[in-house]
Amino acid sequence: MKTNRPLTVVSLLLSLSMAAMEMTVVSTAMPTVVGDLGGIHYYSWVFTAYLLTSTVTVPIYGKLADLYGRKPVLLAGIAVFLVGSMASGLAQGIGALIAFRAVQGLGAGAMQPTTLTIVGDIYNLEERSRMQGVFGAVWGVAGLIGPLLGGIIVKYLSWRWVFFINVPAGIAAAALLVVALHEDVEHRRHSLDLAGAGVLTLGLAALLFGTHGGVASAIGLPLAAVSLFAFFAIEKRAPEPVVPLDLFRERVMSVATATGALVGAGMISMVTYVPLYVQGVLGGTPTEAGSAITPMVIGWPIASAISGRLLPRVGFRILVRSGLAISAVAAIALALFLRPGASIHTPQAADQLLGPGHGAGLTSSVLNALSASLQSGLGIIFWAIAGIALASAAISLVFPNIPVTSTGSASGEMGQPAEMTVPPEA
Repeated sequence: MKTNRPLTVVSLLLSLSMAAMEMTVVSTAMPTVVGDLGGIHYYSWVFTAYLLTSTVTVPIYGKLADLYGRKPVLLAGIAVFLVGSMASGLAQGIGALIAFRAVQGLGAGAMQPTTLTIVGDIYNLEERSRMQGVFGAVWGVAGLIGPLLGGIIVKYLSWRWVFFINVPAGIAAAALLVVALHEDVEHRRHSLDLAGAGVLTLGLAALLFGTHGGVASAIGLPLAAVSLFAFFAIEKRAPEPVVPLDLFRERVMSVATATGALVGAGMISMVTYVPLYVQGVLGGTPTEAGSAITPMVIGWPIASAISGRLLPRVGFRILVRSGLAISAVAAIALALFLRPGASIHTPQAADQLLGPGHGAGLTSSVLNALSASLQSGLGIIFWAIAGIALASAAISLVFPNIPVTSTGSASGEMGQPAEMTVPPEA
């Protein structure tokens, strides 16, 4: 049977849209979520759990896709993502929500890369460049409607529907994929680096746990050090490692990876904490909180499209340096604008401030002190983000000068796996 490319693309767009909407819709609702469930001191873990599992599983899913095909891996990812979404919407405590967000991330780890890989399988190089604009637009649309949708859901329904809305889109995406995509897979033997992925996950989780101080630091930080040391030892011996360490001997890879990690940390931090600042400090609504991050989410795909056009003319280095410099200036300006105030310790009152009652029952003096305390803590976070952005801009200064040639621009052809042939629609 032949692949129906239009229906396949619709399915892939639906899959990608679920991941894109996670950035704006969930971020908009999260201050209300922690206000309802409590546990503001675990606020960042709701995002971290999702990112951790979705990141470390990507190479594993890539190997599974080579073994069994893109279609079953993407279908499995959608199924796991939907299970995690439903469970997150039904969570009765912050701990359960964090665990279920990790399940969501396990599904997202299969969805995002496999979606883009299928595009590369069913379109040639020239067609891929046009389709990239279509898929990039998903992030722009998510940036436009995500904050509004999140605000409406929280105001008129419940924050739980932020997770439930993934279900119809996921079911539609899976149904279309089953009907439209047909692939022939030539099976080859691969070695899955499960030990490396497991130890990496343990090390990163322990590192994050260790940042809480006290007993958590005494346990988490040594465990993180041992786990990460073991990870490097495993990767040196693994036939097909999760992270091929030899790649980082090339300066372009080491610099690009370092700057990419820092930029990603800054971007995710902004999406995580700006809505909290708007609602907790400025007293804004969930819709206003989401709207505060809309320019960034929209600007990302627009800048990506413009950079793609400029790349053949100006090369990589000037775009990398200028983009990171702009990000650093913007992050520093934001940190200066959001000046901290006084500092007190009231976690339960902070939960009450962010909850559905928006601080009802708290005295004006407590509300003022609480907002000042939240502003103080977030002010430190925003200066940390500025430091991250500045560090990424500094690292970009050693980015090598890579010439852009016709051969280099066609390097995407190398990504087409020899072991897989997808018969496109005639």
